[in-house]
Amino acid sequence: MPATFGAFGVRSMIAPLRSVALRIPTTLGDFAAAGWRQPDLARLLAQHERLAELLAALGAGVVVLQPLDGLVDACFVFDPVLMTAAGAVVLRSAKAVRAGESAALAADLDELGVPLAGRLDGAAVADCGDLLWLDERTLLAGRGYRTNAEAHRQLAAIVATEGAVLERCDLPHDRGPEHVLHLMSLVSPVAEDLAVVFEPLAPVPLLEALRQRSIRWLAVDPEEYETMGANVLAVRPGVVVLADGNPRTRRALEAEGCEVHVYEASELSKGDGGPTCLTRPLHRGDRAAGRPSPAVRQWP
Repeated sequence: MPATFGAFGVRSMIAPLRSVALRIPTTLGDFAAAGWRQPDLARLLAQHERLAELLAALGAGVVVLQPLDGLVDACFVFDPVLMTAAGAVVLRSAKAVRAGESAALAADLDELGVPLAGRLDGAAVADCGDLLWLDERTLLAGRGYRTNAEAHRQLAAIVATEGAVLERCDLPHDRGPEHVLHLMSLVSPVAEDLAVVFEPLAPVPLLEALRQRSIRWLAVDPEEYETMGANVLAVRPGVVVLADGNPRTRRALEAEGCEVHVYEASELSKGDGGPTCLTRPLHRGDRAAGRPSPAVRQWP
């Protein structure tokens, strides 16, 4: 990878996004078996390309990874690894059709120079969509059908080496194990004191944790929950990316002083993933020497 992509580490959901990886969606695979509504493939690719360009225009260094044929969920590149201040923690998916994603992403990140900070093994399964940095010392971890208690135990030990703690947050049954429900389906921090939350499914420990930190939240409309209204990517505090088609959420964010950027998501959202799912932040924080320049680079 170009030397300008030299700094890595994430311990925040809102600190300035310095570098981020995306993966091009594959056009070869069984979308129905993965739980997708069949997308228009040409529009799917075009929408993904526009999202990468938007992030670069907002100041992030963007690296675009090659598609993984047969793994249609692999474009949701957030899930296979957790980024910490020390590097990448390789996770293991509970969804059978996603089993090959972690090893592929770990190999890509190794080539990009991202340090390995840990790896789940044994019976542990987790998606990073269930893992949320509430602050630099607190990793909130959803416990649901995609992330189990053994993953919590192993992740707690890993982040403890960096001086952080893991706090458990149980998720509801909702529509059952075949339907994706991540912690980050329900909440997105957007500024130091503001988040968006889908209240009907929000776990009480999540709301309590936000209140303890004096973080207010905007309640997402049930109709816009279905169109990824609760899934908001902070590029920096108060500057966010939102799937188009969520006008109430957009107005509520703008009323709080947020700068909102939207991307066309009609096809990308057919796999039930929003902008946080489609991006793997590699570095958040203050700019430093060797920082990435705002550009989109294909890799390899």
